[in-house]
Amino acid sequence: MSVKAFELVPAVERDLLMGEKARINIECIECCGKHLYLGTNDCFIHHFLLDEVTTSKGKLRYSAQKLLHKYLGLKKAVAELRAASALERLIVLCDGVLFLVNMVTLETVPSAAGGGAKIRGVTTFCINENPVNGDPFCVEMGVLSSKRRTVQIFMVYEDRVQLIKEVNTPEQPCAVCLDGYFLCLALTTQYMILNYNTGASQDLFPYNSEERRPIVKRIGREEFLLAAPGGLGMFANAEGASQRAPVNWSESVMGAAVCFPYVVALDESFITIHSMLDQQLKQTLSFRDGHILQDFEELSRKLKFKTVFQERFSWLPPSPVYVLVPLPLEKQIQDLLANHRVEEALVLTEGAQRNIPKDKFQILHKRILQQAGFIQFGILQFQEAKEYFRKGQLDVRELISLYPLLLPASSSFTRCHPPLHEFADLNHLAQGDQEKVQRCKQFLIGYLREVRSTEVANGCREDVDTALLKLYAEQDQDCLLDLLSSNNACLLADSVPWLERYHKYFALGLLYRSNGQEAAALQLWIRVVDGDLHDATKSDLYDYIVNFLRSCSCLDLVWKYADWALQKDAARGVSIFTKRTCTKDQSPLNPDDVIKYLGKHSQALLLYLEHLVLEKKAQKEKFHTHLTVLYLEKVLSSLSASPPNEEQLSSAREKLQGMLRESNLYRVQYLSGKMENCEQLLLERAILHGKLEEHDKALHILVHQLRDFPSAEAFCMWAASGRDSSYQERLFHQLLGVYLAGPETAEGDGSGDLKMAAVDLLNRHGEVFDAVRVLQLLPEEWSLQLLRPFLARALRASMHASRVSQIALGLSRSENLQLLHDRLKERKKPVFVSERKGCHLCHNTFSEPDVVCLPGAVPVHIHCVAQRVKDSATKKQLCNSSNHT
Repeated sequence: MSVKAFELVPAVERDLLMGEKARINIECIECCGKHLYLGTNDCFIHHFLLDEVTTSKGKLRYSAQKLLHKYLGLKKAVAELRAASALERLIVLCDGVLFLVNMVTLETVPSAAGGGAKIRGVTTFCINENPVNGDPFCVEMGVLSSKRRTVQIFMVYEDRVQLIKEVNTPEQPCAVCLDGYFLCLALTTQYMILNYNTGASQDLFPYNSEERRPIVKRIGREEFLLAAPGGLGMFANAEGASQRAPVNWSESVMGAAVCFPYVVALDESFITIHSMLDQQLKQTLSFRDGHILQDFEELSRKLKFKTVFQERFSWLPPSPVYVLVPLPLEKQIQDLLANHRVEEALVLTEGAQRNIPKDKFQILHKRILQQAGFIQFGILQFQEAKEYFRKGQLDVRELISLYPLLLPASSSFTRCHPPLHEFADLNHLAQGDQEKVQRCKQFLIGYLREVRSTEVANGCREDVDTALLKLYAEQDQDCLLDLLSSNNACLLADSVPWLERYHKYFALGLLYRSNGQEAAALQLWIRVVDGDLHDATKSDLYDYIVNFLRSCSCLDLVWKYADWALQKDAARGVSIFTKRTCTKDQSPLNPDDVIKYLGKHSQALLLYLEHLVLEKKAQKEKFHTHLTVLYLEKVLSSLSASPPNEEQLSSAREKLQGMLRESNLYRVQYLSGKMENCEQLLLERAILHGKLEEHDKALHILVHQLRDFPSAEAFCMWAASGRDSSYQERLFHQLLGVYLAGPETAEGDGSGDLKMAAVDLLNRHGEVFDAVRVLQLLPEEWSLQLLRPFLARALRASMHASRVSQIALGLSRSENLQLLHDRLKERKKPVFVSERKGCHLCHNTFSEPDVVCLPGAVPVHIHCVAQRVKDSATKKQLCNSSNHT
């Protein structure tokens, strides 16, 4: 695709060059700074001074001033000119002779030895633009001879030339280019790379020099441009490899030059410009009868890099010399972007990196990437747009500002100038297409979500989070709650009206909470639960408020709003107190204060006391008594109902009985007094009698009043739990005695039931009873068959006890025997006593052999041991002592 990269500008007028002569042909051209040198076919060198002139319309023009012209005194045309600015010399090739000319006076420079600094028999030469010699006041030069198949390397000084190397070639060379130690040669039939320092060579590709003139052009460090067969411009480096794809130019190309990133080629009718980056033809300029195409680095430094060429005068053009002026890189890039040629613009920008200062390139590159992103954004290519924005480090507010009302009113952001895009806002971009608007908003949501926690949002986090909040609220997305529940920088002043507009009251409460306004959040949420405001976002908002109060560090808020929660639902609301965790940020609640606060909420009070007593195992009498009284009141209330709810009554009595059995902290006498006249709570009264060790009263109630024999047995098991076997035996014998005593009155036939209960008791718990005592108590008329299970179990238990005791006795005897054996072994061991050893107790030496041996064969004085026993407070005997000496 085409792009306008260059303009053709006349440089030297025809009359200024020709003067009064009828015809002149320019054969070669050279430029050094603003100084232009032309070599003509009549053996003249013309010296011009070029100045840039900008017209009123901003166009670039050149003003040429002729300074001098000089006849060289030879018969043929000036073939080549090269400037050596450090030496103030022109290297001239004319009529096969190469010599030096003063750049100012155009006078031939004589050599120090006289006769002139000349080299004869030269066909062409080149300057080493990457010299290997470190001397700044000499020039390296490669020369081709017309008589030998060699390349000669010369050093050029102010007044002399010096041959330093001569390299043989396999064929006669016809074109040469020099870079460092590397020679790129066009031979008769092929191109080759030759290292004149090592002699290593690399053939490139064949080429017929008789069909057309070869082109060898240095384009960079150790890289060359060559005219290849088939109309191709080939690139080759010093290793003989091509790191760029070839450009496809005309078969009749007669000259080429490089103005990075472009390759400029001249043929008979056109100037073509190809990109070195993508090898595409970018521009074609009509130019008939072109003759020379040359580029000049020195001119580029002075005149923004120009390419200079010349025409023959077959049709007498108005100017014999033109300058191909490259348009500013930024203008080229902006033209490409204006045509939405994003990839080409980026390739051009990145390709020109080496010609732009690093800081300037980074700024330019970022801006181009940002513009490319907005171009892709405008055509809804969001993935590509996001990638360009990311690489270009776009200030995210540039994107947010496209969306009306998303930026906070307090934001100080102003758009980049010159602007990065052509859109006034999103409505301008979408042109009324609501689907496009929605797609753009969805893209912005995703992009802001990605960048809000990165460096891109540094310095503008408030703008990003506020914009996200507005988009989430408008699009009714659940992500709004995630945003507000996390650490955010949403601006309260901008966000409140927006959330109210879309009835996002729960989210607004979260916003208040994140800004430290917890009371405002609670008030708002309570209005939603009470139905004053409508917001279906949170269906379980009541539970959320309860959880919030449970974790709230401000106790004033807890006391203020817990009453509302308990009135709504006491069972769930009490979790404010029961599930509250104590952390360093939360002050613990005093249970006494909570109980007092819950006084008017009976159900909540009951649940809270259950939490204290049953879950937290609080060991305070008042909590246990209070809970038990509440259980009793609930039972009494159920009993007084008409008709009573049996299921509810059963559950209440079960809780009361469990509390009476398990707790040992409540006030038994107090509760007994409350139940004294209640005949419907006989089982509970029996439990209280058990707590008071009044087992006879408890068993009397269970056996004679309730006739509940299983409960009587269970009572004995419960009352004996945690006690020794004798206590349990006594209780069961007491129950058996109640059974055997018969009914309290002679009336009725309840004695049979009591006898059967006694038999069942013996048969089920026979191992608990003393069998001999039981047999003494039982009536003689009872048959043994009736008591067979009891007797079998009693006999088995007796035999088991006997055998266990025999085993224990045997083990004890064995242990005693082992101890006696160990003692005898210890007695046989000698105890050494000498005058050098000291008593372990008094630390004095032994003067006589009579000692007492402590455990571990430690000898001590007899009187020391006696004194120790006398002084001991407990008068304990020394273990393992003996009089062995």
